[in-house]
Amino acid sequence: MFRNKVAIITGASSGLGAALALALAKRGTHLALFARRKAMLDETAAQCRSCGVRVVAVAGDVTQAENCAQLIDAAIAEFDRIDFLIANAGISMWARFDEVEDMGVFRTLMATNYLGLVYCAHAALPYLKASKGMLVGIASVQGKIGVPLHTGYTASKHAVLGFLKALQMEVNDVHVLTVLPHWLRGTDLRQHALGKDGGPQRTSSPRHNKEAISVNKCCEAILNAMKKQKRELVIPWKLRALPWLQLIHPKIVEWLVKDKMKDQDLPK
Repeated sequence: MFRNKVAIITGASSGLGAALALALAKRGTHLALFARRKAMLDETAAQCRSCGVRVVAVAGDVTQAENCAQLIDAAIAEFDRIDFLIANAGISMWARFDEVEDMGVFRTLMATNYLGLVYCAHAALPYLKASKGMLVGIASVQGKIGVPLHTGYTASKHAVLGFLKALQMEVNDVHVLTVLPHWLRGTDLRQHALGKDGGPQRTSSPRHNKEAISVNKCCEAILNAMKKQKRELVIPWKLRALPWLQLIHPKIVEWLVKDKMKDQDLPK
């Protein structure tokens, strides 16, 4: 399924995006990689090229529609087709809503997590239609379940889910896979999460990591779901029951989530 196909991956400089890029390269997929951090992006691209595939690395920001269009143009110029768009770029937050000092946090979260996907999808859609390709949106379990200290992040992921569900009904010749992972181990998402002052908190929590799943495990699950043409993937599988439980016993879900979050450290 993946050999000699072309995949675009946003947020490919580290974490899940970089892991997906390398895993696809090992399967013979040619790549167009996109991220803000050029040095790290180039490093990922070099690792992928060592697998014998062609790679285009484009430095840019998903919050800028013109940058997203340039990414798609670069991919078409090099490969003349797009088979997969994996919209992975994202940013988190870690702050109580009533303590937020810079309301720009919410604008940044929506621009990166939601509009970043929309801009890339809009530019890539004609080519995905032509190849009868696939759009993979990396959302979050928080797109279905509210989580304290993550109000803006949760809202942005709800927006992603709504967009992808509506798009799937509009565009029958492009397959849409929505990925809803739990916390991931092996990324810098927590360190870059926006704090109450609007800047990255640059801290980590060992408790957070205990709850997380590995990037490699998440990556393999995503590729397997792509191969099987699934519509939705929840990682780990045991969390699939949470949205249903929330409908029946919302207070139980609130208690479970609060219990997991109550001992998390806030940025000082």
